[in-house]
Amino acid sequence: MADLKLARLPDRTPLKLTIAVMPELHQRLGDYALVYAQTYGSEEPITELIPAMLAAFLDSDREFIKARRGSGMS
Repeated sequence: MADLKLARLPDRTPLKLTIAVMPELHQRLGDYALVYAQTYGSEEPITELIPAMLAAFLDSDREFIKARRGSGMS
């Protein structure tokens, strides 16, 4: 078998989550989607924005990153 530089790709099958949000948060998410569309000239549904928003939040939370590294999580 070849010794490829690129490792085998991880599972990329999306997982579906269902959440309930309060009306105020739903309104804020809608407002964010409007500002996003004005900024980038591309309308995206809230359901497409939320995963990117969550990933950005987790990627920027220094304490979470530190704790994750310290606990051996990947």
